[in-house]
Amino acid sequence: MTTALHITVGQHSTAGRKNRNDDSYGVLVPEPVLLETKGVAMAIADGMSSSEAAKEASETCVRSFLDDYFATHQSWTVKTSVERVLSAANRWLHSQSEAHYASGRGMVSTFSGVVLKSSMAYLFHAGDSRIYLLRDGAIERLTTDHRVRVSKSQEYLSRAFGISRDLAVDYRTLAVEPRDIFLFTTDGVHDHVRDAQMANIIRATPDDLDGAAERIVEAAYTNGSDDNLTCQIVRVDSTGGSSQEALLQRLSVLPFPPELGPASEFEGYRIVRDLHLSNRTQVYLAEDKDSGALVVLKTPSVNFEDNAAYIEMFTREEWVGNLVSSPNVLKVLPTNRVRRSLYYVTEYFDGQTLRQWMLDHPDRDLETVRAIVEQIARGLRVFHRKEILHRDLKPENILIDRAGTIKIVDFGSARVAGVEEAPVVIERPTLVGTEGYTAPEYHRGETPTTRSDIYSLGVIAYELLVGRLPYGRGFSSARDVDKLHYIPAHSLRPDIPRWIDAALAKALHKSPEQRTEVLSALVEDLRKPNASFVESRTVPLLQRNPLRVWQGLAAILAVLNVVLLILLGR
Repeated sequence: MTTALHITVGQHSTAGRKNRNDDSYGVLVPEPVLLETKGVAMAIADGMSSSEAAKEASETCVRSFLDDYFATHQSWTVKTSVERVLSAANRWLHSQSEAHYASGRGMVSTFSGVVLKSSMAYLFHAGDSRIYLLRDGAIERLTTDHRVRVSKSQEYLSRAFGISRDLAVDYRTLAVEPRDIFLFTTDGVHDHVRDAQMANIIRATPDDLDGAAERIVEAAYTNGSDDNLTCQIVRVDSTGGSSQEALLQRLSVLPFPPELGPASEFEGYRIVRDLHLSNRTQVYLAEDKDSGALVVLKTPSVNFEDNAAYIEMFTREEWVGNLVSSPNVLKVLPTNRVRRSLYYVTEYFDGQTLRQWMLDHPDRDLETVRAIVEQIARGLRVFHRKEILHRDLKPENILIDRAGTIKIVDFGSARVAGVEEAPVVIERPTLVGTEGYTAPEYHRGETPTTRSDIYSLGVIAYELLVGRLPYGRGFSSARDVDKLHYIPAHSLRPDIPRWIDAALAKALHKSPEQRTEVLSALVEDLRKPNASFVESRTVPLLQRNPLRVWQGLAAILAVLNVVLLILLGR
């Protein structure tokens, strides 16, 4: 059975003994399409009352969070999305405070927000508004007040939105369970009502959260609070999720297409010829009957009709293709037709795989290799900016045409950070990619990063220049990672400059921490000598030419054996 994330909300806010209410609060549950990828957002903020623009400041924080978060890219993690939104809000508030400081319109506000996504809560906080968690009858404060006490009767905010251009926002995550309750309060409330009392009020009327919020506010007022009073209560009724069977049913709403061949007509397309047929997918050159344009049509293999992981990867390939747009990435085409089968369509790129091109062009000069690597890096950069890892970069997944234009293809193994936050229902392969091109950290069971894709690009650059792989056959296990050593490119092709070899060695380092950090650095290092790669440095012979070292040792041992035989014969 499939369930959606569901919450119940209770709210109450009043100016209290003040003339105006500078608090702001809110909850936003998006449309179902965003509910799965983005979750639910909720927040509270308290504008600094000494400013005439306090209300505007708190509203800016809450509205920016609730509205702009859902406008961020669906592939981004919650943390990336919220931090970008909050950073922009803080800088705008600070700029307004700087511009209008003399007029008393400084814009400063506290902020506490939560994103609920699947079974996780992501908390963001600055200032002295608070978030509590009520679970199994116990109440726990989840945030820390950013206050500095200057005397027994005077405190001030040490951290809040609008105070400085750069703001450190507290961040934490926690697993969420059904019936968990998140309680949001401003200081006018929690400074005058004990935590236990607030918990008791909520427990007394579990089905009337609006009433509970109002009674908490009334308690603060009765206890002498002279500040604005705001309380927001959010109960998690269901964290959402689905069983593997339900997810497979959702993915398999469309049946697998029938077997196609030249001249076949299929859902508005006419098959021209086969491009690639395997036991996993079929790829056809097709003509769009409406426009007459040539396109590529990709269909899944009927061998995997009951394989949820395969179907998820196939549908993910189209989804990722729609997220990225670059001249160096194969474009997935939108369709206005009502699809009756599982397939997707891409642009037709009249080229060959880089693997075939390498076989056709065995003598590859350095400048040609640079041009290819730079185009791959440009395409890959679009993935990385959206927190997507390709994870299967290899010559077979790169196309090149007669003009030398490059296109990255095959996104079924891509790791989308925003998707990875959701609980895994489908059992996916723990190791993706292709032996020889996958980074060492995959084999060690470590979390991949953008440097993992950089490693794969480094392998391709090395192979383009040398015609071999940098670690021999490549890694197939963690044991291989420890056993195999980098083979210097210069030892196999002496005309390659040592600084190029050093650039490749850095991109191909076994340790991600010591590997080239960004794609632009690899491109630059292959264009001109990096100052850190000292040309005159002494490189151990074992690293420069391991074959020569072992040949030399064998020769020495042979001579020693002859000498030993002579001595024994005397």
